Amino acid sequence: MRTAFFVDGYNLFYGLLAGTDYKWLDLPGLLAHVAHVQDPASHLVSVDYFTSGVKPELATRGIQSKEAQDTYVRALKAKGVQVHYGRHQLDPAKAPRFIDKQTRPSRQDKVDIWKLEEKETDVHIAVSMYRLAARQASLAEDGRIDQIVLVSADTDMTPALRAIREDFPAMQVGVILPHRAGIERPPPGSLKDYSHWMRRFITEDELLAHQFPARVPTRKKPAIKPEYW
Repeated sequence: MRTAFFVDGYNLFYGLLAGTDYKWLDLPGLLAHVAHVQDPASHLVSVDYFTSGVKPELATRGIQSKEAQDTYVRALKAKGVQVHYGRHQLDPAKAPRFIDKQTRPSRQDKVDIWKLEEKETDVHIAVSMYRLAARQASLAEDGRIDQIVLVSADTDMTPALRAIREDFPAMQVGVILPHRAGIERPPPGSLKDYSHWMRRFITEDELLAHQFPARVPTRKKPAIKPEYW
């Protein structure tokens, strides 16, 4: 079963990797493993990874955070991953003041904030999945993609999955939630409703088993795992 993966990088990082020692993730290796566990006939054909560039002025480690992201992206590309960039938009805004968890927010008590939003990623993933599904009808049977797998817990992807299921009923659709085992979260029902299967979490053993080597060869200088990762 020829399988194409579409990965929401922001969702993957903050849902699965942030705060762990597993950020140097061999993403193609992990995804191929999960798909094989689900169906041993699965064969990874492509991985499309969607992200936005780190803003150093807002990152915990400043320019180091951007350099770490850039290095990881180089490692992904060296392993055949197609990387697509959206953008971050930073605008002044107002939000209700936080007092404590027992005090409800009030529209009458707001403070000025900077609002950071990731732009274009969701739409880009949705359009890319649908276009790939649409192209399969014109391909020879032995070259067609049989399965699309979304790696995200974002229910904004529901309309795309629903459209693919309705318009291309022969296409298998899977969802991998980028959640760590042991953290109880209800599965997003709308994604589950429009997928043939859903993997609800990734174990620590799976993360440990699918890490890049410290130095990943590239066409230029090697991508070296950041020290603080």
